This record gives sequence, C-alpha cells and structure tokens, in this order.
Amino acid sequence: MFHTSGWLRALLQTYHYSPIVLTTTPPDRPLENGTVFAIVKSWLVGPRLISLPFSDYVDPLMNTDENLAELLTGLQEDQRAGRWRKVELRPPVTKSNPHWPPFHDGQSFVLQKVDLRPGLDEVFSSFHRDSIRRKIRKAERSDIVEEVGRSDRLLQQFFALHVMTRKRQSLPPPPLAWFRNILTHLGENVKIRIALKDGGPIAAIMTLRFKETAVYKYGCTNKFFHNLGAMPLLLWNAMKEEYQSGAREFDLGRSDPENEGLITFKQKLGAQRAAVAYKVFPEEQRVNKAQDWRMVWAKKLFNLLPRKVFVFAGSRIYPHIG
Repeated sequence: MFHTSGWLRALLQTYHYSPIVLTTTPPDRPLENGTVFAIVKSWLVGPRLISLPFSDYVDPLMNTDENLAELLTGLQEDQRAGRWRKVELRPPVTKSNPHWPPFHDGQSFVLQKVDLRPGLDEVFSSFHRDSIRRKIRKAERSDIVEEVGRSDRLLQQFFALHVMTRKRQSLPPPPLAWFRNILTHLGENVKIRIALKDGGPIAAIMTLRFKETAVYKYGCTNKFFHNLGAMPLLLWNAMKEEYQSGAREFDLGRSDPENEGLITFKQKLGAQRAAVAYKVFPEEQRVNKAQDWRMVWAKKLFNLLPRKVFVFAGSRIYPHIG
C-alpha cells in the first residue's frame, strides 16, 4: 500500500513531501528496480530523505544485494555532499543484507500480523477467550451499531474520536486533511468503521487494502465505553469482510516496543510478531523515550492545551516529523 501513487499523493497534498524514485538502472534501459522516497523539507530539523514518511515499512524494490549496495552507496555520497541531513529507509523484517553498514539501526518497532489463510473459524478460535472472544460476544449483545464507509460524516466522527484518544496520550493528532486526503487518493482501498452506542460514536478504525493484504492503520476509542468490547468487534468484522473479499493477511501495523499494552492486545488477536529496525545514515544519537525530558515536558504542555489549540499544534508539528 505504501508504494502506491495514492499514498504518495496524500503525502504530497497534506505535507508537501515531494516523492522521488531512485534506481540503479541506466537511463537507456527499461526500469529494473527502484526505491521510493519522499523529500521532507523542514526548516526545523533540516532536509531528509525518507522511504517513506508515516509508513510502517517500505520494501526497497531492488533485484539483488549488489543493487541495494549501489543504492546505499549513492545515498551516503548525497548525504555527505550536504544534499540531505539524514537518509532513512524502513525495510520490512525480511529484508536482510550484508551491505547495510554503514547504515545504522534507527527507531525500532514491533510488527504484528494475523494470518487469515486458515479460514475465519480458525482465526476466531485463535483469539484470546476472555479478552477478545468474550468481548466480541458482549459487544454483539450490547446493541452496538456499526457503520462502514468513506463519507465526510464518518470521517468527522472518526477524527473526533482520534483527537480524544491522542489527548489521553498527550500527543497531538495528525491534521484532519491527512485523513481526508487518504480517503480521496486511496479511494475504495480505504474504509472507516465506526461503532455507535445509542447513536454516539464510541470506537473507530481506519483500514487500508492492497491486493491480499488488509492493513489496520488507525484506531481510536472513547475510554468510557472500553468495557463494551467495541474495538475487538470492529477488528473482527473488518477481518471477516476483508477475508470474504480475498484478503489473506490482516496487518495490525507497528507498535512502539515500550507500548506493552498495545502489543499484548494484538497478540490476543492471534497476531504473529516480528521486530523491525529502520536504517539511517548517518548514525543518530538514540534516546530512551522514558528518560527524554523534552518529551516528558512536551506531553505535559500538550495535556494542558484546549482542544482547538491541541489540534492546531498537530497540524503545525506533523510536517516536520516525516
């Protein structure tokens, strides 16, 4: 999904990140390989080349280890020449190569996916009995209504819940324009699912679809209704619908290694986990998030902001993140 022109258009229109593809193929030959990047032009932290911003992982589409080595050498030369302050690639866990050095490990994440190939009955039986299956049954008995679609009304309900969730986390949300542009440029490959109780939204997810893979990209909830099991219900309904339309993998996305609660929740959905480390050049100083005083104070500040200012802060911060 993250290679698609729709995702690149959403990045460009929302954050003005210019997409480019680098290849080792000579100009006089048909294109044989390529790695897609976005140019993040930030006056705050300097220009960076990232493959790709706000993407969980992006496979360098190189035919051989030698092609990848040639690409990495060219990227190092560009960085040393001052073209980019930093270069970052986000290869999936399967992409190992002896030529990665002197690229270094950057941010690390846990990736988790549910294999849908065994069929829905076996997938459901793999769910944790109390934390997932029982909550799904409870949600089904609680008169929760689900709406699925791409309308502006659903987008507004989703965004309101997303802001509520990010406020609990003391982290500003991406701008509303980002989600609107995803819907615009990915078209039928993106869906919003809203769970409503007595007419009010209590949980929501946004999923993406590419060929046989469905991706759970964003999720948000009203904490006062957690006990009703709306989130497990939405994810299970999404898995069923995606499976019936040909999906054979349900990607639950990346999680911060320190977010044990989220990782455990995904494990209870029967997900298999793998570790991934992004690759950066030059090497950057890695700070323990729990001990980063700047993040601690930033969260305290964000927590004090009124809702409108909180949302506005996200629209100003996210273009510099990448």
